[in-house]
Amino acid sequence: QVQLVESGGGLVQPGGSLRLSCAASGSIDNISVMGWYRQTPGKQREPVATITRVGGINYAIFVKGRFTISRDNAKNTVSLQMNSLNPEDTAVYYCNAVKIRLVGRSDYWGQGTQVTVSS
Repeated sequence: QVQLVESGGGLVQPGGSLRLSCAASGSIDNISVMGWYRQTPGKQREPVATITRVGGINYAIFVKGRFTISRDNAKNTVSLQMNSLNPEDTAVYYCNAVKIRLVGRSDYWGQGTQVTVSS
């Protein structure tokens, strides 16, 4: 099992910045992809940004150059720097880790951290 612990959420004004961090522990060998997802009430969880072990990155269209994902394989951490936040970014943000196995993939999730963008 992989345990993921997020930190860094909170309340920020529109146009402000936040940095989310996630630390992985437990059975951390062979984690291939790490990333961030978000969810608002009544909506499905959606990907925000993902990064592979070798640094391949994908961002959601709505990120539009405002967010930056980074990963430290030695420390087993993934971070998301969020700039130019707007109220539409308000959501619970979840850290995700993926292991690719012969029989398929295994997804692991953190407990989530609330990000609220409001004046």
